[in-house]
Amino acid sequence: MRWNSLVGLALVAPSHALIRFGCSQLVVDRLDPLVNPGLTPSPHLHQIIGGNSFNASMEPVEHDLAKLSTCTTCQPADDFSNYWTAALYFRSRNGTYKRVPQKGNVGFEGQNGGMTVYYMQNSLGDFQQKSKVKAFQPGFRMLVGSPLASTKPEADKFPQLTYTCLQDMNTRYPETKNFPQKPCPAGTMVNVRFPTCWDGVNLDSPDHMSHVSYPANGTFENQGPCPASHPVRIPQILYEVIFETKEFNTKEQWPADGSQPFVWSFSDTTGYGNHGDYVFGWKDDSLQKILDEECYVNCKTMKTQSIDEMNKCSVPITVDEDIGDTNYIESIPGQKSPML
Repeated sequence: MRWNSLVGLALVAPSHALIRFGCSQLVVDRLDPLVNPGLTPSPHLHQIIGGNSFNASMEPVEHDLAKLSTCTTCQPADDFSNYWTAALYFRSRNGTYKRVPQKGNVGFEGQNGGMTVYYMQNSLGDFQQKSKVKAFQPGFRMLVGSPLASTKPEADKFPQLTYTCLQDMNTRYPETKNFPQKPCPAGTMVNVRFPTCWDGVNLDSPDHMSHVSYPANGTFENQGPCPASHPVRIPQILYEVIFETKEFNTKEQWPADGSQPFVWSFSDTTGYGNHGDYVFGWKDDSLQKILDEECYVNCKTMKTQSIDEMNKCSVPITVDEDIGDTNYIESIPGQKSPML
């Protein structure tokens, strides 16, 4: 179904909030304050969006994103959270690499790279959004997926991390667990959906995953119940990251054996290592107020800023290295040697 159709149908009846917004790129850097706090550089490259208090450490108690940030790359003016995923590379036939840029989604044309973020109380196609959820609390953080996953069974532990080969900018199906195996005319969309049940106590956990859970049975989409160990229902966060592959879409550039040429910045060529990180940073109770409102995408309680303002917010690069934005490089930053 096309996005424009979704918005039109949403006007049929009142609903609790589903919000969808764009976020421009804050920085592309080898930092990961969740998995590798304080380590500069981190093992692999990330593209980060959100509040400009992002740094290598971000200690959970001391680092109040909403108070320390002075701007955000996200459309909601009160959202100083940080969201990040790995960077993506194209490997040429001669074994050199170039970073694949991100682009704005439908409705956010003109934003500087970044991604689209959703907070949902029910599935995307449910225009009523009647389920009540508790907003994340200050200090909350989590990740989903594993860069170590290299097989489909390993990737299936995280059931909602997928790829969509965009035939046009409104394509949403089918979704696959691995990288698309053919050129995608409008780009490759990476879908990162987070678990929706919380233990109600811990804002984080040693693996950054154990304090959250998928439903006990069923799925978030069919309103499966939360397990007793994680009884608090939280919004589902969805990232849609669109990588602009048009520069790399001619078959003559792809490997002669017909295999796909894209590589995550941690050297995964399968796509099964798809993962994403989240650190909550909404100001005061602004997120809960939005979630309690009867609205779909356009919510009166959500203060917004323009794409121009989003694009102005950035932070300096910490790790000074050639990441292959304008030229091909011999190896992916942080990876020990070129893949042969």
